[in-house]
Amino acid sequence: MATSQPLQSAHKIPINISNMKSVIFAAAVASAAAFAPVQTGKATTSLNAFENELGAQPPLGFYDPFGMLDDADQERFDRLRYVEIKHGRISQLAFLGQITTRAGYHLPGAIDGAGDSFADFPNGFAAIGGPDSIPGAGTGQILFFIGALELAVMKDVTGENEFVGDFRNGYIDFGWDNFDEETKLKKRAVELNNGRAAMMGILGLMVHEQLGGSLPIVGDL
Repeated sequence: MATSQPLQSAHKIPINISNMKSVIFAAAVASAAAFAPVQTGKATTSLNAFENELGAQPPLGFYDPFGMLDDADQERFDRLRYVEIKHGRISQLAFLGQITTRAGYHLPGAIDGAGDSFADFPNGFAAIGGPDSIPGAGTGQILFFIGALELAVMKDVTGENEFVGDFRNGYIDFGWDNFDEETKLKKRAVELNNGRAAMMGILGLMVHEQLGGSLPIVGDL
């Protein structure tokens, strides 16, 4: 039966239940704190240098769990940002390609000299590694096209880039120069976040394809 009177231990030492709860809670907090990293007072150069860069935004803010920017200079940051933007753009194309082809839409024409069409081959990994995969000539065309884009198109050729990943080369504009700075930053942040989401999205599709089943919008995998 519960009682509000102080309990007595075997040694007749009074123990108050509310005080005991406080002691237990404090002990738990102390145990958790024992595993927390010790603050040495050393400033993090990467945080000080890049915490206000584009992409460091709520809810994560500046997020570098692997310490890739520890003691990094601006050149290294720009290199990593370039890689992030490129991977994001590729992932957006890959994710869009997945949901488009699985919906039944394919490029017209033949993929090789034998007259095989794009629609004749399966989607996803099966298109390059299965029994009905794309012939070597078709795979070669795809790789050649990607290489040509990488070496001659998707790069800053003229040196007119306004920011890392700007490949307009004084030609394609779409009204960019008419935007104010706030709008430009917003649009760049949108692309960066869409790329990050697409990287997770295409990775998820690749995993689910190996697991089998089906997904909404995407369909059977």
